[in-house]
Amino acid sequence: MLNIDYSLMYVTDDRIVNDTDFFYVLEKSLEGGVSIIQLREKSLNTKQFYEKAIKTKSLCDQYKTPLIINDRLDIALAIEAAGLHIGQTDLPFEIARKLLGENKIIGISISNQDQVIESNSTNVDYIGLSPIFSTKTKTSDLANPLGLKGLKKIKKLSNKPIISIGGIDKTNASEIKKHGSDGIAVISAISRASNPKLATEELKSVFAYNE
Repeated sequence: MLNIDYSLMYVTDDRIVNDTDFFYVLEKSLEGGVSIIQLREKSLNTKQFYEKAIKTKSLCDQYKTPLIINDRLDIALAIEAAGLHIGQTDLPFEIARKLLGENKIIGISISNQDQVIESNSTNVDYIGLSPIFSTKTKTSDLANPLGLKGLKKIKKLSNKPIISIGGIDKTNASEIKKHGSDGIAVISAISRASNPKLATEELKSVFAYNE
């Protein structure tokens, strides 16, 4: 298991179509102490995604922050990203691991107990548990919110680090931690904040990584 700080993941907001704004928010999150970045783009073509990923990785490297790519194994390989996040309908994790190698981060989206039990016997590095609360950021193919009780149950079942996502902000992050999550992933709590750096610092302070 890789020794990665999963305390605060910023999942980039593909609703920000202006590159200047996109990279402004990204850098402010890095300045604020985000521990890992996930680049998520659903509408760009491959060349556009690659070019954005190259620039994103360059910025992440400056702050010594791991960059993982959502869904796209080809992009992760092409830019030598730190890893990949895959969903239940994406490339099988065994294939992703074979192609990426043992020293790369692989996370998988989880939304129910059966998926958790299945993930226990795999070589994924973390599970992305979603949604904890209802969210407007992602509206398609979204399971019912698990809530804090659901998180607590899954914590007992899982042998992987858990990153919780879905409707999380500074008002509920401490409860997520209390109920067993190893980290949180946010989009709007940083991307839509009036001060993205401050928002990141506030989330980081609530969900600080413990060695």
